[in-house]
This record gives sequence, structure tokens and C-alpha cells, in this order.
Amino acid sequence: MNKLLSHLVAFLLCGFTVGAMAQPGYPSRPIRLVVPYAAGGTTDIMARVLQVPMQEDLGQPIVVDNKAGAGGAIGMKDAAHAAADGHTIVFINNGLVATTPILQRGAEYDGVRDFAPIGMVASSPMLVVVNGELPVSDLNEFLVYAKKNAGKLDYASAGPGSFGHLSTELFLRAAGLKMVHVPYKGQAPTLNAVLAGEVKLLITSPSSAMNSQIAAGKLKLLGVGSAERSPLYPETPTVSTALPGYQAESWFALLAPAGTPPQVIARLNKALNSALALPDVQERFRTFGLIAESSTPEQLRDRNIAEVERWAAVIRESGIKAQ
Repeated sequence: MNKLLSHLVAFLLCGFTVGAMAQPGYPSRPIRLVVPYAAGGTTDIMARVLQVPMQEDLGQPIVVDNKAGAGGAIGMKDAAHAAADGHTIVFINNGLVATTPILQRGAEYDGVRDFAPIGMVASSPMLVVVNGELPVSDLNEFLVYAKKNAGKLDYASAGPGSFGHLSTELFLRAAGLKMVHVPYKGQAPTLNAVLAGEVKLLITSPSSAMNSQIAAGKLKLLGVGSAERSPLYPETPTVSTALPGYQAESWFALLAPAGTPPQVIARLNKALNSALALPDVQERFRTFGLIAESSTPEQLRDRNIAEVERWAAVIRESGIKAQ
């Protein structure tokens, strides 16, 4: 009997040990998801779309914390200085990694060094559009037209240092063109400007308003800035078919403070990728002109580094100054 009892106790202890080991130590409390922009914008809405499936997977609430200001730099600094234990993460776009630290005075963070990548969330190509009455039917014809009218054409952007501004400068460098930059205050005025014929070229992210004008023939979509044809615009060729190597995409990802343990990053990556595989999440993102895109932390790190190198060169060679 004593021998049987001892075996039973050993079995129970073994089961208790395995059960204890199976209980994850992370997360041990609610997770704060920093959104470096005000509530109600696309970035904020995307974060909230992921909030529910990720917190169900992780077993702890995810609390969205909007830290707006300084073009996103305030939220990024807040996240960078948080405890590196996985209980603070940040929802970012590629501009916050690659361009804001260079162009925003007092940003005081490094988009690569100060963060640990978790994974990609979604991406969208920048679109090359012109007024519907411009006498061109495709990108190659536009390039010929632009060279014949060198120094006479202009382009719109949502402001100096905006991603549209940088994407257009990259385009002009690749094409060997010079055009006059006309900055506006936001995306909506740039769309109105190209519709009115005030400017000839606009490179910007998709919007429902733009898609409507393209469908009506008032705008011509000449190319997408993604490396491959976009599922959002499957009939439209990539800009790289005419300008090899050109790539300009807007994308979103999750980061954690640098030094966050690899096992915690792996757990967050798993929860994120599981959420991105859900059809309703993918459909919600499509309504914003975005394609859900998952990755490993290592793939995101490589992408971050490449993005910094690409846009730092554009900023330097174009002479764009910090604001």
C-alpha cells in the first residue's frame, strides 16, 4: 500500500509540475497597445480590429492607449522607454520607423535600435495617378510626356516630408525627371488638386474617394508601388515595370521595446499572425485599402532596416529638411 501511495503521489506531483510548466508566465497582466495617433484614424481603427482576437489568444485584456502628438514621435518615445517585458507594445507605420526620426525635430528615438520587431500587420501600395484628361494611357506614356515637358509639370503632396512627398521624389529620381513640388495640407486637398488639373501627378495611398474617381474615369491609375501586382488593383502594373527597383508602400506593424525577451516576442507574433489569418480581420483591412500581411520578427527587422536606408537616401539627396 505504501508503495502504491508513493507512486500515486509521484504521479500527482508530476502532473502538477507539467501543468505548472504549461501555464505561460506571459502575459501576467493587461497589455498596453500604444497607438501614436489620435483615436478614430485608420491606424487607431486597425489596432482595435486586432485588439479583440489578440487578447482572446493571449488571455489578457489589450488596452489601446492613444499617445498622439509630434507626428507620432510622442507615442514612439513613450513605447521605447517602457519596460521591456511585453506588456507594452506599439502599433506603427513605416514612416514612424524610417522618416519621422530624421524629419521630426526632437523625435529622440531610433526606429530600429530602440525597438524589437513583433510582426507585420498590413500593407498597401502607393498609387501613381494623374488627371483623367492628361493625354497618356499608361506609365511609359506619362514618362515620355513628362520628359517632353521638362520643368513645366508639378506634383502634389500632403506636405513637406510626407510619405507621398518622399515617394514622388523617389519616383522622379528613378525616372530622371524634375517636377515642381506643390504641398497641400492633407490627402483630400491633393486629390482635389489633381482632379481640378492644378497639378499633373499625385503619388499617394489608396482611399475610397480616389477609387471612386478612378472608376468614373476622372483619374487615371498608372501604376502601383508594390513589388508585385496588388490584389487591390490586379489589373494595374507595378511602377517597377517601367522604373526597375522602384518600390513605395505604406505598411503597418507591431513593435515592442528593445530588449523584450525572444520568447515573449514569439508569443506576441503567434497571437498577431493568428488574428491576421481571420477572414473578418482581412476584410476589415480591405475596406481601408490594405492587405493583411504576416511575417516573422526577423523578416520585419530586415524590412525596417531596408526602409530606413531607402528613405534616408531620398531625404538626403532631395535636400528635405527636418520640420
